[in-house]
Amino acid sequence: MDWDKLRVFHAVADAGSLTHAGERIRLSQSAVSRQIRNLEENLNVILFHRHARGLILTEQGELLFEATRQMSKKLDAAAARIKDSKDGVFGELRVTTTTGFGTLWLAPRLGRLYEKYPKLRINLMLEERVLDLPMRESDVAIRMKEPSQADLIRRRLMQINMKLFAHKDYLDQYGTPTKAADMARHRLICHSPDSPQVSAGLRWIEPFLTANDSSVMMVNNYFGILQAVLHGFGIGALPHYLTIDFPELITVLPNIVSDPVPVFLAYPEELRNSKRVNAFRDFIIEEMAQDKKKIVDN
Repeated sequence: MDWDKLRVFHAVADAGSLTHAGERIRLSQSAVSRQIRNLEENLNVILFHRHARGLILTEQGELLFEATRQMSKKLDAAAARIKDSKDGVFGELRVTTTTGFGTLWLAPRLGRLYEKYPKLRINLMLEERVLDLPMRESDVAIRMKEPSQADLIRRRLMQINMKLFAHKDYLDQYGTPTKAADMARHRLICHSPDSPQVSAGLRWIEPFLTANDSSVMMVNNYFGILQAVLHGFGIGALPHYLTIDFPELITVLPNIVSDPVPVFLAYPEELRNSKRVNAFRDFIIEEMAQDKKKIVDN
């Protein structure tokens, strides 16, 4: 098949319009239409249903679009490797991680990465959905379990434990629990059991939820839990590393912790030699090593 025609087809399928596709690839609408018509004739199929409101892919068009989408991602990966063959660390690096880890740990530290590599552009994608790294939905992932996708380089970075935290002002006003049963008299702030979270954290907090007959506030991410705790609203279930960045938080019942949650960094095998990926990986490892030392020293 003609590469030029496939490029035009991909643009039209992605834009859903001949006009918008032409604007993207700098061709006139008539030229775009002619290329699509020639491609359909060569394949002897109809690729689009024509409607007044735009174009809709036929079943055959969907199959071809999936193929061109994969081709496009592989070309992007090749372009990234070509750029990374030059000296220096620059360009876009797409990083995905959970909302909680991204907002509470990663984002506050990225300033130091930019000090080292001012031409680097981080595209930080925070969501609980596991993005497909081999299909290049993201370049690098930091996840709270070992990735199961094939053709990935994986590195275990550290482990997280969930603990109970409260602001010192809250404890001054309402008292500090000395045993697990005391938690029933305090407002508990935690993840909703129905929201995405690590299973170790869910198992750990369930007995407190069951026993609490006072007041509970549930949030679907750790950032919301942290804000409620910082404002003295109650005692929250949060990752242990927060003691580093928020010294005003006091660990409640320090001997009651969740099972360890592993933290993994992963990226596609094809980005093994990417300078951007390696710079980001080394930065994360260094930051986590410093944090581990601070926690031990405290």
